[in-house]
Amino acid sequence: MALEAPTYLASLQNNIRQRPIPWEGAVRSGLVTDGQLALIRAIDRAKKIEEKKATIENDLASYTALFAGNRADSRASVFETAAKQPAMVQYLLVLLGDIVEYAPSLAKSLLRSDDPYHPFRPLIGNSKTLDDPIPLLTAKVLTSLMASARDESTATQRALPEVLTYLSGLITSNDASKQDIAVQQFSTVLYSYKTRRQFWEQRDETVKPLTDILRAAAGVGSQNTSSLWSGSANIRSGADSQLSGGVGLQLLYHVLLVLWQLSFEASKVGDALDDEYDIVILYTQLLRVSPKEKTSRLIIATLWNLLEKNQTSLLPTAVLARLPSLLDNLSGRHFTDPDLLEDLALLQELLEEYTQTKTTFDEYVAEVNSGHLRWSPPHRNAMFWAENARKILEHENGVLPKLMEIMAKPWDQDKAVLAIACSDIGWLVREAPERRHQLEKLGLKKRVMELMAEADENVRWESLRALGGWLKYSFESSK
Repeated sequence: MALEAPTYLASLQNNIRQRPIPWEGAVRSGLVTDGQLALIRAIDRAKKIEEKKATIENDLASYTALFAGNRADSRASVFETAAKQPAMVQYLLVLLGDIVEYAPSLAKSLLRSDDPYHPFRPLIGNSKTLDDPIPLLTAKVLTSLMASARDESTATQRALPEVLTYLSGLITSNDASKQDIAVQQFSTVLYSYKTRRQFWEQRDETVKPLTDILRAAAGVGSQNTSSLWSGSANIRSGADSQLSGGVGLQLLYHVLLVLWQLSFEASKVGDALDDEYDIVILYTQLLRVSPKEKTSRLIIATLWNLLEKNQTSLLPTAVLARLPSLLDNLSGRHFTDPDLLEDLALLQELLEEYTQTKTTFDEYVAEVNSGHLRWSPPHRNAMFWAENARKILEHENGVLPKLMEIMAKPWDQDKAVLAIACSDIGWLVREAPERRHQLEKLGLKKRVMELMAEADENVRWESLRALGGWLKYSFESSK
């Protein structure tokens, strides 16, 4: 998918193209040879794209050696010989980037050469500042080379991690123009299973900063999930082109595009995406406040990929996030994109089939397994606890250990989770007092007692109520 070059990068490239380069002096200094200069000038003399393309393709071996070198006859790449002249290196990087666009055959030829990335590694790896244009232009060239040739060679697999690491540094820079450049280059290289796999393996560098951008756009911090679960976050800020957290609409679209591409591997990464990044609830909130049809299209398409391939694990989370009712509301909008409409219908059908077969008990278990509790109807429904308390205590996949795991966390950003957990424990004690030992063995009584000292009054109240049940039945049994 071709994306328009970010303004910052396009402006930088145009400025470099217009700079005069003292080529004759470079030849005298040994920075380039007469033969290399002749090849460069042949491209410059050709005015039309078709002429430039023909010039390259008619002498493909020479242009391959110009940029990649030739180890067989000890010819160095022009990037190596001109390395001491940054202005010249910048010009050559822009030139090569342009050539790859109109003569993709050169990309394939370069990547067939011996150690094709050797001339570029020093250019991308030695930068001390993100403002240095050389590594930025190098990353652009390398991602274009890889994507143009759709290369999956061993050499590309070795070089890709270094490129991804550099681009991730741009994303964490908080410079919106550099962030958008990096995100677009991410999108460029996600053209195959192997590149998407490498992208996922480096997810702390690649996926995490992207989800941080999405969380900022959704109006929540990287640690705060309570507003996501409540649906209270607000994506909009004052300007139409800016979203919550200062995220631009274009950057949001490009981040969503990258994660949509990653979702092609949903069967392999879907569960971890949700476990590590709360992707289903995050995307549900983003869909709720999506500002444009094009962003809604990518959100819905990604949710379809994830949920369809991970139905057992992710559909319960989608229901807890109230995605079905949101989709029902969206179906009343006048969308025009046929792909969006198709994926919307498929998602609705998938979720309807799931909800028709699930009971309130299933929903409660799914909520506990999600690792995040909210005041959903079962928690305060006496009939639910009367019917299901013993089922919960006997649940084969272990609801109680998961409940203890939830209670063990401090939940500094969402104390309601602790209050809800204490309330649940209280119901279990009241409905099945003879099973108190089972709760005590897991450490739940001890944790409830600890929570009586919490600063949050709701947590203190619910922990006191739960402990009161213990004391009541302990006293009665001692009579």
